[in-house]
Amino acid sequence: MSRVTDSGSTTAVASNAGSASRTGGFSNVDSDQFMQLLLAELRNQDPLEPMKNSDMVQQMSQIRNIGATDQLTSTLSTLRESQELVTASGLIGQKVEGLADDTSQVNGVVDRITVETDSENKSRNVKVHVGNQTMQIRNIRTILNS
Repeated sequence: MSRVTDSGSTTAVASNAGSASRTGGFSNVDSDQFMQLLLAELRNQDPLEPMKNSDMVQQMSQIRNIGATDQLTSTLSTLRESQELVTASGLIGQKVEGLADDTSQVNGVVDRITVETDSENKSRNVKVHVGNQTMQIRNIRTILNS
């Protein structure tokens, strides 16, 4: 994100916003970054033509929407991970067919499940174990009655 100096103006902020839209827009801007941009805009606005109240309210609404979307995304991700764990635990003792982590074909009875965390993505992977082979739950192709 570009920095606006104290000598900048509303035009400087607008040109920074224009360059951001050319490089992918504000889709990756979180609420803190958006608030910093808004405060920079307020500090550097033309005193003879200040920001209208309706514009300020609209931008504050956008901040709330960004926060709500972030929270919803986090909640849905947690729900998906929990659902995968519940689904995988129900497979213990069931015969499954699918693709193992080493890309070989797996066919057998699920004897246990594990949850691995990816510290880089901060995500969890639910894996089922069939003998000595493991596969992610999304790689199961068939569930058979045992």
